[in-house]
Parts: sequence; structure tokens; C-alpha cells
Amino acid sequence: MLSGEIRQASDGWHVLLRIRDVEHRLWLKEPPAAGAAYAAELVLDRDFEICAHAALRFWLALNGRPTGRAFHELSPQRRQRLALVLRALDGRLEGHSYRTIAEGLFGTKRIPERAWKSDEQHNRTIRLVQTGFALMRGGYRALLRQARRRE
Repeated sequence: MLSGEIRQASDGWHVLLRIRDVEHRLWLKEPPAAGAAYAAELVLDRDFEICAHAALRFWLALNGRPTGRAFHELSPQRRQRLALVLRALDGRLEGHSYRTIAEGLFGTKRIPERAWKSDEQHNRTIRLVQTGFALMRGGYRALLRQARRRE
């Protein structure tokens, strides 16, 4: 199923196509013409990988093939970790100690009464809070970019 909208703007033509419930956005210099051949122009900048992925997904959709996951879509594990990060950040901004935050996140039974400073949950809680502060300071933009593989 194909549906769409076309709008003219001062910088060209903006096309919104919906192919089988996946939304694709295009920008054209000239008005679209039926039966014309089109090429994707990709700039070799830091967003190249994202644009190339979008172009491939669009091509797959046009050819009736499965498009796969969107580039910016978070895995369930990453989404769960981000929920913990935001909860930990909220706790720290409220003035709670790392121990209190850990008890709220993981339950009091998982937090040892003694040796708290050397417990893994202590270090994990600190990392969650630090990640939250990094996101708050503008690092949230990194969520839109795919994690780079370490080489």
C-alpha cells in the first residue's frame, strides 16, 4: 500500500511516502515526474551511514522487500538501560544517595548491608548516574546515532 504527500517549499519539493506503514521522507530539487528515474545523492559527512541506511530501506520498500529495523530504533536491552539511566538521574537530582538509588532500582535485597562500596551494584549505580548526566548535558543526541563498533 502506497500513499503520500507532496509539498513545495522555497528549497525544493518535500515528499512524504508511506509504503506498507513505513514512512519515507524525500527532498527533490525539481517537481516529481511520473516514470522518471531518480538517484540518491549522499554526502560523505558524519551522517553518511544514517543516510545510506535510509536510502537502502527506501529502495527495499520500493521493491516490495522487507526493510528491516530503522537505523535509530533502540534494542529492548538499550531501551531498558536508558530507563534505568533516567531513573538513576532523577534520583540523584532529587538528592538521593547512590545506595538509595540502587535500592530503588534493584531492590533492597540485592544491596548488601556491608561492603556496599565494593559491591558491583554500587559501581553500576554510579555509571548509570554518570550516563544520565552525560545525556542531560547534550549526549542525548548520541541516541540518534548507531553505536560505533570498536575496532
